[in-house]
Amino acid sequence: MFTNPGAARSSFLLIVLLTLAVAVPCLPQDVPATQRPRKVFSKEQEPEDVLRIDTDLVSVDVTAINAQGIPVKNLRQEDFKVFSDGVEQPVSFFQIEKREGELRPLAIVFALDVSGSMTSEEMNRVRMALRLFSGQLAQHPVVYAVMTFGMRVKTIQKFTKDPEKLDQSIERLVRDAPEGLSTHTYDAVDDAIRLLVKSAPRTKERRLMKRAVLVVTDGFPAGDTVAPQTVIERANAADVSIFAVTLPSYSRMMASSSQKPLPTPLDVSGLTEFTGGRNVYANENDYGPLFRSIAEEVTSSYVLAFYPPEEKRHDGKVHTIRVEGPNGLTLRQSRAEYKTIAKP
Repeated sequence: MFTNPGAARSSFLLIVLLTLAVAVPCLPQDVPATQRPRKVFSKEQEPEDVLRIDTDLVSVDVTAINAQGIPVKNLRQEDFKVFSDGVEQPVSFFQIEKREGELRPLAIVFALDVSGSMTSEEMNRVRMALRLFSGQLAQHPVVYAVMTFGMRVKTIQKFTKDPEKLDQSIERLVRDAPEGLSTHTYDAVDDAIRLLVKSAPRTKERRLMKRAVLVVTDGFPAGDTVAPQTVIERANAADVSIFAVTLPSYSRMMASSSQKPLPTPLDVSGLTEFTGGRNVYANENDYGPLFRSIAEEVTSSYVLAFYPPEEKRHDGKVHTIRVEGPNGLTLRQSRAEYKTIAKP
């Protein structure tokens, strides 16, 4: 926490500037001011297994949250309504978390901030919290990968089922020195989505796999070469939900610890909101309950799918998706739009 008013004002100005910078990501002088290709996936990268049950079927993941912030798991197909371009569509496919004793398969990428603004104490607490996260999912068919980001984005652990490998990769991070002050958050999420598409099949044992990215950061993206909107588009196309944990180093930038933190650039960009995830703030003491609650939410989604109207099924255009549920519940859906495949 800052101890003098001048520093506090400077900190507030820094937060405002960084928040405004989300629309135009800052680029270091030695990085070309170019965006990655805006197309979501090139032809050879398009996931071949995306609902090959029928390529016309459009799916969306939905999580229902009650007034206490707890995921609701006992809903039925008839509790939901799905709208495309404002018109209700019949639900043709419905999948819940657990069916006949089968748990939904999961693929999760941890994207961890290792920039100089992260403290070693925070990294140690993150390591312990991720142990609890993976422990809560021990009964699930799940694979994990670990990426780090600072000035560069690196994959330090490819997808593995072994929780020991996961822990060992994070233990190495605690010992490593911080990597500069740039924080390529959106680049990291973009690479995580690509890794999921390449290495985590969309379906497994005839069940749709839940794919998610968990970002752990201090909340200040800087130096990215990909725009937030592009990352959202890629996440939507791949049905990937983004969750973010903002660590206390962000809150310490505020003049008063009792003041509610300003929205982070991740909040402003809509990266979590528009992909069916959420951004949460960790406190100074124990990250464990927070990570356990995210694990609970990741495993509590419903899958609804529908066929677009015949006249729009192959028009090659973007259409909206909106899901409604029972009164009193808040719904988070993995995407708000879809694009049909145009016939040649």
